[in-house]
Amino acid sequence: MLCIKRKNTNPYFNLAAEEYVLKNIEDDCFMLWRNEPCIVVGKHQNTLAEINIEYIKDNNIPVVRRLSGGGAVFHDLGNINFTFIKKDENENLINFRKYTEPILEVLKSLNIEAKFEGRNDLTIDGKKFSGNAEHVWKNKVLHHGTLLFSSEINDLSSALKVDPSKFTDKAVKSVRSRVTNISEHLHQPMHVMEFYDLIINYIVNTNEDVNLYEFTDDDITKINQLVESKYNTWEWNFGYSPKYNFNKNIRTPAGNIEINMEVSNGIIQEIKIYGDFFNKYDIEELENIIRNLPHDLTSIKGKLVEINIENYINNIQLDEFVDMLF
Repeated sequence: MLCIKRKNTNPYFNLAAEEYVLKNIEDDCFMLWRNEPCIVVGKHQNTLAEINIEYIKDNNIPVVRRLSGGGAVFHDLGNINFTFIKKDENENLINFRKYTEPILEVLKSLNIEAKFEGRNDLTIDGKKFSGNAEHVWKNKVLHHGTLLFSSEINDLSSALKVDPSKFTDKAVKSVRSRVTNISEHLHQPMHVMEFYDLIINYIVNTNEDVNLYEFTDDDITKINQLVESKYNTWEWNFGYSPKYNFNKNIRTPAGNIEINMEVSNGIIQEIKIYGDFFNKYDIEELENIIRNLPHDLTSIKGKLVEINIENYINNIQLDEFVDMLF
């Protein structure tokens, strides 16, 4: 088995690296890695329904979709991610307990009693510190999980806070759980990288034929190509979202405004704007401009900057109106 210590903290690179290893390296692999602050959404989720778009925009937090299902999670440098990629000819591929057992053993060595609970979580005193997900490709499984060690819990809550009344869809919604950091349960202080090394050493010492591996220049080039073609694209991170309806009603200086949209593959298929506002031009003209645009802030603002929004809704600013669409 290859044990890959990854130093890159770019979330686009790290999610692309998982797919690259899954599909291009024959050996079984274990990887340990960290991301700079970001949100990682599950493969089948509606991205905009999972994130606090205002917080994301204000703090320049990347959003990236992963290969596996499950819910949205917030990553920062106080969180460690672990990945197992293994072949299984017997088709016993989905096994959350099997791949989380090493983590429980490491915590046990620190006199921390952690448990596997529910469908895919690890907990301490009933509070979640690890969520896990899996993706099957041919005869291989990719199992990965988060390990909250010293994460900023307030940032986690803020980044994932969203108004559920805005979206109606069939996508998988994340379950908000009470969470905890591992560091809060240590009997002796420890840095996140010390815990990182503890996990690496456990894997090396408890598995046969483990070889430490670092990505070659060729590996890195191919991973970056996958970043550019997939993981750092709007089409994958937002456009891949399932069909959904978006509804928002807000009181503004212009009057009461209600927005209803139908979005499919990230594209606004239909939009209706209602309210008691005043207007110079027919509101249907504005709807026609927005229709068929990506449900993406940059794309919409880039199109609407060409017009005077106050011709359609008197006494409203462009930025204020665009924010209403998210």
